[in-house]
Amino acid sequence: MSAGDYDLVVIGGGIHGVGAAQAAAAAGHSVLLLERAALASGTSSRSSKLIHGGLRYLESGQLRLVRESLAERETLLRVAPDLVRLVPFHIPIYRDTVRRPWQIRLGLTLYAALGGLARTTRFETVARAHWDALDGLETDGLQQVFRYRDAQTDDAALTRAVMRSAQELGAELRCPAEFLAAQRTAQGYAVRYAVAAGEAACTARALVNAAGPWVNAVLDRITPAPAKRPVELVQGAHLVLAGTLEHGVYYVEAPRDRRAVFAMPWNGGTLIGTTETKYTGDPAAVRPLPEEIEYLRETYRRYFPRRDDRPLQSFAGVRVLPLERGAVFHRTRETLLAADDARAPRLITIYGGKLTGYRLTAARALRRFAAALPARSPRADTASLRLNRE
Repeated sequence: MSAGDYDLVVIGGGIHGVGAAQAAAAAGHSVLLLERAALASGTSSRSSKLIHGGLRYLESGQLRLVRESLAERETLLRVAPDLVRLVPFHIPIYRDTVRRPWQIRLGLTLYAALGGLARTTRFETVARAHWDALDGLETDGLQQVFRYRDAQTDDAALTRAVMRSAQELGAELRCPAEFLAAQRTAQGYAVRYAVAAGEAACTARALVNAAGPWVNAVLDRITPAPAKRPVELVQGAHLVLAGTLEHGVYYVEAPRDRRAVFAMPWNGGTLIGTTETKYTGDPAAVRPLPEEIEYLRETYRRYFPRRDDRPLQSFAGVRVLPLERGAVFHRTRETLLAADDARAPRLITIYGGKLTGYRLTAARALRRFAAALPARSPRADTASLRLNRE
C-alpha cells in the first residue's frame, strides 16, 4: 500500500531522530518518522541522564563542543523546565586524585567562560566544615571539594516530549515500523517499510538516517549504496544502586583507570556510570558485563564506603564513535553528519551525537537539505517550543 509523499523521512526514534522530525516540522515540512520498536528504545533511554556542557571534554580540547553544549543546556532549561533541571555537581579531590585542585579550578573557570559567565555556570568550593554532610563521601585523604551546576533529565521522557512536539506541528509517526529499503530517484527516495498490516511505501525528498548504532546497517538497505564511515561501537554500562544521594551528583575518578564516573540520584536510587567497552555484537543484545558491574561498584565503594552498593538494576547502551587509535575516553564526541552527495545531499546519516546537542544536530542536518527541500512557511522555532512531560 502507498502511505504518501513526504519532504522528509526519518529512520530511528531516538533523540536525534525525533529532533530531526521536530526541526523539519517546525520549518513547515511534511515529515514521517519510522521507529521499529519504541521511541527511545535504544541508547536514548540508556544514557547518563545528563544535559551538560561536557566539562571533561576540555581535557581533549573540544572547546567548540563545550560552548555549544552549554548554550543548548540553557535552551533546554528554558523550554523544558519540568524535564531538565539544574542540580549541584561535586568534584572531590584527594591526595591520590590525578587531576589536581588547580587543574579543576582552571577547568571550571574555562567552563564558566565558555558558558558566557552566566549565573548557571558559577562554581565554588565546599567548606571543610560541610564535608560530612555530603552523602557519606569519604573524607580520608580529601583535600578539596568543588561544586558547580549542570542539568539532569529523564532521557526517554525527553525523547517522547520532542516527538509529541513534532506531531503537534504535523509530523507523522509509524511505530512499530521496520525500515526495509530505499531507492534513490530523481526526486529523492522511494521508501519501503513494514508495519503490522503489511508492507507500505512512500516517497521522500530527503532521508535522515538516525538509527544510532544501526546506522551502517540502515545504509546497507539503501540503493545505490552510500559510503559508510568507519566507526567503533562502544558500550556504556550503568547501575542503579540501593539508597539515594541527597545532595546532588558526584563527579569522581575511577580508581582503576582514572576515568570520569558520575554517581547521581535517580528514581529513589543511585545511578552510577558509565563504562567504555568496545562492542562487536548486535546492539539490541547489549548487556552490562560482570567486569563492568564490578568496576562501577568498586568506584562507588571508593567514594561512598559506608553506603549500600547492591545493584537493583543494570543497563547498557551502545555509542557510535569514530574508528581511531588511542583510548576511547579521549575520542571526539563531535557529531558527524555524512551526506550521500556533498553538493546536494538527499540523505544525511547521523554518526554519534550527544543527548544535550540533539536540537543543534537537527538544525545542521536540515540546513544541509536546503537544495533538496522546497521552501515552506515555518510553523515554529524549536528554541522556543515548550516541551512537556506526559
